Amino acid sequence: MSKNLRKFGSLLFELRAEANLSIREVCKMVSYDPSNWSKIERGLISPPSDEKTLKLWAKALSVEKEKLQDFSDKAKIAQGIIPSDLMDNQELLQLMPAFFRTVRNKKPSKEELDSLMKLIKNA
Repeated sequence: MSKNLRKFGSLLFELRAEANLSIREVCKMVSYDPSNWSKIERGLISPPSDEKTLKLWAKALSVEKEKLQDFSDKAKIAQGIIPSDLMDNQELLQLMPAFFRTVRNKKPSKEELDSLMKLIKNA
């Protein structure tokens, strides 16, 4: 069981608790199997990845519109998926290796740092 699956499962549980919904109630609202929902909350299986389903879940759980993208991104991170809008950005994709090395505390090249800084400044 991955740490990211557990994190998303905890988030899902917290949102459901805040909405004061039982698993059966929320699953009825979103046409989803309660057993699988429970497994997602416990970090045993991955959440769905399609945007339509995630938006439906977010609506049922009263996720604010401003936090919808964050909810979707966390579901995708739990699955090890890079969000599709980022995958479409070729300039960003070219800089991902430098970003990964930086996060892993390995020094990127000067050119990679300059490109990364330029991308951040222009964002």
